[in-house]
Amino acid sequence: MARSPSRSLLELLPWGTVLTDDGVPRVGGCRLDEIAAGAGTPVLVVAEDALRARAREYVGALAARWPRSRVVFASKAFPCTAAQRVMVEEGLGLDVAGGGEILSALKAGVDPRLVILHGNAKLADEIALAVEHGLGLVVVDGPDDVDRLEAAVPAGRVVDVLVRVIPGVTAETHDSVLTGHGDSKFGLAPADATVVIRRIESSRSLRMQGLHVHVGSQILQTEPFAQAVAAVARLGKFPVYDLGGGLGARYTWSDEPPTVSAYLDTLMEACRAHLPIEAEIIVEPGRSMVAAAACTVYSVVTVKRGKHTFVAVDGGMGDNLEVALYDQRFEAGIVGRLDGGDEVCQLVGRHCESGDVLVRDVTLARPSVGDLVVVPATGAYCFTMANNYNGNRRLPVVFARDGSWRTVVRRETWEDLLRRDVDPAR
Repeated sequence: MARSPSRSLLELLPWGTVLTDDGVPRVGGCRLDEIAAGAGTPVLVVAEDALRARAREYVGALAARWPRSRVVFASKAFPCTAAQRVMVEEGLGLDVAGGGEILSALKAGVDPRLVILHGNAKLADEIALAVEHGLGLVVVDGPDDVDRLEAAVPAGRVVDVLVRVIPGVTAETHDSVLTGHGDSKFGLAPADATVVIRRIESSRSLRMQGLHVHVGSQILQTEPFAQAVAAVARLGKFPVYDLGGGLGARYTWSDEPPTVSAYLDTLMEACRAHLPIEAEIIVEPGRSMVAAAACTVYSVVTVKRGKHTFVAVDGGMGDNLEVALYDQRFEAGIVGRLDGGDEVCQLVGRHCESGDVLVRDVTLARPSVGDLVVVPATGAYCFTMANNYNGNRRLPVVFARDGSWRTVVRRETWEDLLRRDVDPAR
């Protein structure tokens, strides 16, 4: 039997999660305590059905509003090969931002023609990989990209490109994930973009297909997306417009991100007002695609009660840098005592930084050593920014579905940490 209490941490856990009679969340039909026992902690648990449902929601909603369109998953949000494979199986393309993401996308089985490469400082070997494997689109971020592309494209070949434009739109989000403002390191101001477009149009090896725009990440209003469409439309008519991603996710109860339908309603209304009706429209959801589909489970290592109650777990900024980088707010609960806590705690990590905090001022139910703690909404950017600070071994990723779970990324070993060392004696 399972119960679903109103207004609890359950609201933030992956879609389909229920509580067992003894209060343990069942994600993808699997008890979190059983996953933790089998995989160890910390562990990133993905509800595969939630991931697939979100992908289908995006594909269906966009196709219904603009038939000549496609959804491309922004791999940087969760560049796990298994996650990329789910997206491919659900009919999405993949957006990549470097050589490693190109290779994992190809390993995931994507049609290279459905891959888009972007980045503000693409390396020559990454561009060479894109050309070698026939990626569908390369986003030109500046004139240096044109130089490298023309040098990499063999005689007789043509590479399709988009030009990234700075729309001059400042969305309400953290400065670190703001990309559409006038002083952005990404893309080109409209006047500079026009010069690069003209150069591409005269190139023998590059084919100008359209424009790319992105206003930022964790955006909780729809208006900035519409403003960006109007801005790029001023540069002329093209076959393709990639409108990026950026829709926010729900991390805490106070977050109210627009629904996919509301976001696309606003975006497509702007497209109908400003863009050619025959153009192909691309959107690149990342955070809003994967954040809510996963949670992280930790074990409590130490509890210190004094002026503050510090609850220290076996992970921290080694597996979740969003708090330190973006001041992102998360929530947490004790597995088996998810709600009803009355002790205000500082949920902290085990790394040697006072800034290694997972959740400040979180109310937990009688935390003690050995408890399991679950933090929802960790599907975006936590895996991709996991690191080896203090010799930390990066955490495993588990996919749960229909009552069974499987490891798709194993935990690093001590040997992994030393594998790149070169013996000085040699």
